[in-house]
Amino acid sequence: MNLPPSPTDDFFDQDAIGVLYTNSLKVMNRIRESALNQDTGKKSGPLFQISKAAQLVGRTASAIREAEKDGRLPARERTESGRRLQYTLEDLDSMREVFGTRPWRRADDPAAVISISNFKGGVGKSTTAIHLAQYLAIQGYRVCLIDCDSQATTTMMFGYVPDIDLGERDTLYGYIHDMPPGGLRSFVRKTHFHNLDLVPANLKLYNLEYEIAGYIMQNQSFDVIDSIAHAVETIVDDYDVIILDPPPALGMISLGVLTAANALVVPMPPSIIDFSSTASFLDMLNSTMKQMEIAYRKRPVYNFVKIVGSKADEGKSMHREILGMTSKLFGRYMLNSVLRNSAEIDNASSRMKTVYELERPVTSHEVHTRCVTSLNAVNYEIEQEILKTWSGRGSGF
Repeated sequence: MNLPPSPTDDFFDQDAIGVLYTNSLKVMNRIRESALNQDTGKKSGPLFQISKAAQLVGRTASAIREAEKDGRLPARERTESGRRLQYTLEDLDSMREVFGTRPWRRADDPAAVISISNFKGGVGKSTTAIHLAQYLAIQGYRVCLIDCDSQATTTMMFGYVPDIDLGERDTLYGYIHDMPPGGLRSFVRKTHFHNLDLVPANLKLYNLEYEIAGYIMQNQSFDVIDSIAHAVETIVDDYDVIILDPPPALGMISLGVLTAANALVVPMPPSIIDFSSTASFLDMLNSTMKQMEIAYRKRPVYNFVKIVGSKADEGKSMHREILGMTSKLFGRYMLNSVLRNSAEIDNASSRMKTVYELERPVTSHEVHTRCVTSLNAVNYEIEQEILKTWSGRGSGF
């Protein structure tokens, strides 16, 4: 990667912060460009061999070939060497339509609105949110990921440089200020992942923290807290799952997200500091909800609450000890699977990609496989919790 020139000797005679910001944007643009498909100039979704496509669709490879042969599916093109072209997410969606295996919820089932929350940064919150959203899209669900964090990590992973590509009215900030008649739909953006849409964020979103607090003080009313819930309600019929990625703080935006959600996932690394922070988060959340119930006459009701061990290194005895302790303490509220710490996640992120988007392992096949297995196990458990809330597929809590 060709980095911008180093600052000159008279660097601090200039607008130092401005120069740092400009050079940072140049780096972000170059990273973004390196993540684009060289042929299309856009980010590309994952591709699947026929065996993996068959597994995801819920049919055999023979059934796919037969459907292509009899015209129910388009005949598959081949490379010059005669190899069958791989399948896109759009192809999988067509197969599910033909075979009747789409997992979409029924119209009378509630969409899962999941907040991935913890008020401590660095716990793997956005990593969990993004990989969960992509996993569910790969499985065939209709998903919307709403970035509610002004740091906009989630937004960047979908190919945006937030404060260049997005204006202040392109995020939840714009919706809450303008309340357009079309609701949140005009803020939803298609992504390179079929069936996965995004409501992006940028730094301007942070202003909502002050503006919401100011509104509450001036009007002595908490009704503004429901703004994010109202935004979600305008698009909820379009999706099976809506995932909310709030800021790493229990501020006004996070409170609005927790009010809008009907399910809660809390990432927690297995360290004493993170355990203590998560316990404080749960205590503060409980106290806040009680205060809201007194002042506002209602509080959120969650279909499920799950804590997930994140950034775990099971080679470390202390991590194993803490995971064992938390599993006993939290019982059914803790996922059995653990999101392992992996160099593959870091390496993918440095390329503005997720592990699900990598065309090939960055580290080694073994490390990549372990990482994908860990991600899939965590996301599968959350998927099962979602299915329990849908009639005919199990019962919730």
